[in-house]
Amino acid sequence: MCGRLNTYARSVAKASQELNVINPDAQIYQRFIRATDRVSIIVEANNIRYIDNAIWWLLLEKDASGLKPSKYTSFNTRYDKLNTPRSAGYQAFRQSRCLIPVKGFGETEFVNKKPLHYVDFTVEEGDYMCLGGLYRQWQFEDNLICSCSVITLPPHDKLTHIHSKASPLIVPKIRYNQWLDPNEQNPKVFDDLLAPHLPHKLYAQHIDKPSSYHPVGQVEVIAAD
Repeated sequence: MCGRLNTYARSVAKASQELNVINPDAQIYQRFIRATDRVSIIVEANNIRYIDNAIWWLLLEKDASGLKPSKYTSFNTRYDKLNTPRSAGYQAFRQSRCLIPVKGFGETEFVNKKPLHYVDFTVEEGDYMCLGGLYRQWQFEDNLICSCSVITLPPHDKLTHIHSKASPLIVPKIRYNQWLDPNEQNPKVFDDLLAPHLPHKLYAQHIDKPSSYHPVGQVEVIAAD
């Protein structure tokens, strides 16, 4: 699973520049984004690309004050559910994919439901990566609210000694245009992306806990595939 996101780097702005986003100043820069927080996503509609600051939880439900995250966990969407009719991500995978530009992501390894360690994965200084995500738009009164999820894949062989669970989908830069294209509604063209792959070199840093972010030990460099 992908448990937290890091967008706290000016290099993340390169995604908006390179993808010709019309509102780059909307980008949220934050080191510790957790599920149900707002995160900046890049979407395309009517041949325009823009940032929407979405709730990181794909399914929302109404309460007395508006919309809130559903009781059903949906900040991640598993790759093996994308082609299951009536699943939360089925239609979104075909019609509303997004890119989530980040400096890195964090994972927690659990043993017997207790955290064993926390690790942050980042790309090189001055670089960024985009996670493959899904989004939905919800109408509440006069407001249009956006929500999103990160697609997760099986664990990557290079990461299992650190994190044995699922890994996030990291979209290669050469596939950004295709991924964002809402007219591309044939899911088969993305079959190759639904296998673990590291298009970027990653730096793995153990930390004491996400809230304080004190490094523990040395940084491990994980080569790109």
